[in-house]
Amino acid sequence: MTKIFIKTFGSATNKADSEQMKGLLKQAEFEIINTIDNADLVIINSCSLNQKKELEIKSLIENIKETYKIVIIAGCLAQLQSKEYQEFSLIGTKQINNIVEVVEEALNNNTVRCLMTNELPELNTSIIRNNDLIEIIPITRGYLNQCNFCKLKSEQDTLQSYSVEDIIKRANKAIQDGVKQIWLTSQDTANYGFDINTNLPILINQITNIPSDFRVRIGMMTPHNLQKIQTELIESYKNPKIFKFLHLPINSGNNNVLKNMKLNYNIEDFDKQVLAFRRAIPNISVMTDVIVGFPSETPQQFFNTITLLRKTSPDYTNVSKFENNSISTELNESEIDEGMVEENEIKRRFRVTNEVSQNIALLAHEKWHNWVGEIILTKKDKHTNQFIGYTPSYTQVAVAGDYKLGQKLNVKITKTGIYGLIGEKESKNSLKSEENVVKLQIVND
Repeated sequence: MTKIFIKTFGSATNKADSEQMKGLLKQAEFEIINTIDNADLVIINSCSLNQKKELEIKSLIENIKETYKIVIIAGCLAQLQSKEYQEFSLIGTKQINNIVEVVEEALNNNTVRCLMTNELPELNTSIIRNNDLIEIIPITRGYLNQCNFCKLKSEQDTLQSYSVEDIIKRANKAIQDGVKQIWLTSQDTANYGFDINTNLPILINQITNIPSDFRVRIGMMTPHNLQKIQTELIESYKNPKIFKFLHLPINSGNNNVLKNMKLNYNIEDFDKQVLAFRRAIPNISVMTDVIVGFPSETPQQFFNTITLLRKTSPDYTNVSKFENNSISTELNESEIDEGMVEENEIKRRFRVTNEVSQNIALLAHEKWHNWVGEIILTKKDKHTNQFIGYTPSYTQVAVAGDYKLGQKLNVKITKTGIYGLIGEKESKNSLKSEENVVKLQIVND
């Protein structure tokens, strides 16, 4: 039996695609293994990440080639760099349902390219979850508007949403399988349904009507599309089955930089949206994304970003450095070259932004100290042997002890840190989550 290993890089959508490919391959009687060493064939599934990560992937591919294993490249990396990987079979994000055929051709020494972008892969197929307690459901493919942070701008700019019925069918199946978390993922979840006369709040309300004990995590959404559904979405978020977690990228704290990034929102939009969610749901956790060193970003514009972070105090901030040709901009090539920030200065801004965001995270997590509530243990840290669960705001809690995955546990938070919380088992008679959370202070207008 042919042994296949799948290595995944990128977002939750990439992880969902890998799980679906594993399910289809297993159904076709291939053996899916968890280590690369014994594999006959390796599938590398990745979005087009930063230059450092792409170099890592290229190095991995070269190392695999030396072992004479067959390599298939999947995801938008395959579509973006198809010319660079002409010797390999390639399969794109909208073709994952054809993975069995691609594998069979590759095993017969045929190089195939399955890169069409006009199809919507079947949602309800066999899958193999990386975590038996977490179901990752892609709710759309492509974009309503051009995505400035994906290098496949010309190929993936058409939004295709899965129907509410198909998503509910898959969620129901997952819950019957014992899943405790459902992740709704997309390049922009706020886009959902605009092409099929529905929207994200309608979908969320349908999912939360499923009778069972589970939680839903909503994936990243942009301020531009969030404003179209904000009022309805806030009401949907109040359902106790929804993790109080909002991933809303800002990318820069200066409107001129946002304009040059070709982003159709501004810092005022972001500020108002964070404030609106926090007023309605005081315990909500906010995650954002920031890019430092964008061409011609002045020291003052960088300081604007730091100021915005301090004002809005996101619980988590993903910080990245600008890389040439990584996003669509209003600047031409000569303007980009002339405006490039020196590498040492980019590194300094990256370090400063990380330090500020980590301090904000540390303060945000302190509000959970002495919190008592119920969590569901959904994974185990292989390095520390601690079990991991999450507060209603999707803040990670690590607990030491002899427990089982899927177990409910009443805990008390005894220690807080930058990246999460430490808890201890608490008696069942203690106060539970919503009764014992110190409310987050609302920022001023």
